Amino acid sequence: MPVWINRVGLRGNFLDVPTDCPQRDERLGWTADAQVFTPTACYNVDAHTFYTKWLKDLAADQREDGAVPHIAPDVLYGYGSTGWGDAATVVPWIIYEKYGDKKILEAQYPSMKAWVDFMHGQSKNSGLIFNSGFHFGDWLAYSTNDSDYPGATTDKDLIATAYFARSTKILQKTAEVLGNTSDAAIYKSLFQAIQEAFLKEFVTSTGRLTSNTQTSYILVLSFDLLPDNLKPAAAKRLADDVNKFKHITTGFLGTPDICDVLTNYGYPDLAYLLLFRTQYPSWLYPVTQGATTIWERWDGQRPDGSFQDPGMNSFNHYAYGAIGNWMYSRIAGIQNAPGSIGYKNILIEPYPSEKLQYVRADYHSVYGTISSHWTRENGRFSLQVVIPANTHAEIRIPATSVESVRIDGISLIKKQMNGTYDPENKRVIIKTGSGKYDFTVD
Repeated sequence: MPVWINRVGLRGNFLDVPTDCPQRDERLGWTADAQVFTPTACYNVDAHTFYTKWLKDLAADQREDGAVPHIAPDVLYGYGSTGWGDAATVVPWIIYEKYGDKKILEAQYPSMKAWVDFMHGQSKNSGLIFNSGFHFGDWLAYSTNDSDYPGATTDKDLIATAYFARSTKILQKTAEVLGNTSDAAIYKSLFQAIQEAFLKEFVTSTGRLTSNTQTSYILVLSFDLLPDNLKPAAAKRLADDVNKFKHITTGFLGTPDICDVLTNYGYPDLAYLLLFRTQYPSWLYPVTQGATTIWERWDGQRPDGSFQDPGMNSFNHYAYGAIGNWMYSRIAGIQNAPGSIGYKNILIEPYPSEKLQYVRADYHSVYGTISSHWTRENGRFSLQVVIPANTHAEIRIPATSVESVRIDGISLIKKQMNGTYDPENKRVIIKTGSGKYDFTVD
């Protein structure tokens, strides 16, 4: 399964710097690979000090104008590609969220601000649309030789502007955390201006994007770039595309969040469809070919044993392993509660599927081990949860009513536990403190 093989890939690549592959004549600290994989890495291992050190490498090689190198430490002397350079803002923010470390924001703030200011300078003459310079785009996205559907090519200026907005929003939130109210106001205003320019340039009145690809809809929904009234329509377009092809068409930048976005907007069954697909392109296709680590390309090795590209073809490349974040946070359901930092407040909200009989996940947070173990058997759903000391949790259990949920074999009502029912999401919500809890639902 992807969680296991992306952990093996991590161990092969996290050696002083987060390399893209350990086996060919490259082994470089590519910034995009690092930023898309950071959430998964933090579930797999304690990556706090590792990323803290690497971010210093990144800042040391950042140009005076704020442009971030494609790799860190830099030996290629290429700079300024969005999705790559955004490691300067995305990675420190994720480390802060995962570990509650405010110091990493303090240390990286000059680097974060310089990168956003660089993007602002590059887009000033085009109405805040970032359409200048070199960009990798949605690297290695699905492609074909079919003239009717050459592949899922997403316009690079759309991707660049979306990341410009995302990093600006992160910088605004970072300034707020650090008490820099002046900068927070400046970058809040800038984010709103970018969002307005993005909507005008790339989004129709019905929620269709100029690049009608899975990646386009993933980015705008994940980065919160659409007004609320257009989000359901955009999510449906994404879902329709997945339904049409029955497979993923995304590259390095679209892949990490596709299952999250589908789940957030009411299509978890489609997320599972993608996860369990075994034909190319999919996460499990490489497993059918004998893979024990994540590949660089969806079709690195073809069914006949030939290589997609013998010259650039890594069989240990963790970027697509970013699906692990969704597996921990949505299948097992272990998350920071909304607005929480460092798992002081925990959300347990698993999304079971008929495709799975059981899930066991343990996450070693800064407060201790958080566990979410669930099983489905004979029409009964069972959930065992461990919440560490000095934390609080909200547990959202899939059920039809409060009365259908038992804890330790006794109904919630008899146990006098306060449970409320969310009919829209069909969840029983229980708020509790630390401890071990055993829930069953008929």
